[in-house]
Amino acid sequence: MAKPEKELFLDALTKRFGLPRKLESSQSLFEIADGRARVYVRYSKKHQRNRTFYGLRQTDLRQLEGYPSVLCFLWDGQKEPLLIPFSEFEEVFNAVRPATDGQFKAQVYEEAQGTELYIATAGRFNVESYFGWQPLDDLIHDSGLTLPDLTHSQVQTLLGAIGMRKGFDVWVPQNDRARMDWSIATPFAFAESLPISLNPIRDIVEEIDVVWVERGAATARAFFEVEHSTPIYSGLLRFNDVNILAPMSDMKFGIVCAEERRGVFVRQLSRPTFRASGLSDRCLFFEYRNVFGWHQRLYARGKE
Repeated sequence: MAKPEKELFLDALTKRFGLPRKLESSQSLFEIADGRARVYVRYSKKHQRNRTFYGLRQTDLRQLEGYPSVLCFLWDGQKEPLLIPFSEFEEVFNAVRPATDGQFKAQVYEEAQGTELYIATAGRFNVESYFGWQPLDDLIHDSGLTLPDLTHSQVQTLLGAIGMRKGFDVWVPQNDRARMDWSIATPFAFAESLPISLNPIRDIVEEIDVVWVERGAATARAFFEVEHSTPIYSGLLRFNDVNILAPMSDMKFGIVCAEERRGVFVRQLSRPTFRASGLSDRCLFFEYRNVFGWHQRLYARGKE
């Protein structure tokens, strides 16, 4: 591990929560705030295409179980630490096997469509809302983000607002537009048409909950299905059609649903048909709390 990044993080950690205590069995596990939380610190250099590479030891992760804890991912030139609550991914790690060296292989990608955490053999997960110290503050003070009971249309509204703030045009099905909730997001204009490249599957794409289109390029960049009560599998099948019939290299797909369905997403996406088509490498899991927190971060940043 490169010392400057880790040392800078530990210095900032000490100023906020007091001197951390290193656990005896690991060079990367720390207890903070008089044992009220644990932090697993991992560092990677930034490689080509903004990629980072991490190894998460199974023996280290087991020491996070049952404790308020975060996975801390650091890399070169990072503005804020990425602090991911371990409890939200504990089921994911339990569902897959580590590599032969006893480590789970992970990568973080900084993409235009949002920052992704990739866990080998498990899948991709949006982690955009976990930058900064708030996730750790919430664990220690047991405060947490108050998540409203979001409806399907409200999640569509937030996803559309995020896309607009990030510079995309936003498509929402015609029948859904009147139900958008402008009390939780700044109103935006809808894209009136979809890119010509999607003409062969227009009847499928027009029913996808939210589509981000690259402004000025008429190219679809991200598709989102909000599986509020419907089966995750149906959304994956729709994405699979798009991925096979109108593939593009930078296209991303997102299943958006409640946290308790994350394990179902991992199991469904691991089906051979989605691995063979390549959908498993392009589809991410978005949890309602992550979408809500991401929108709040972008809105706060805009006000600043």
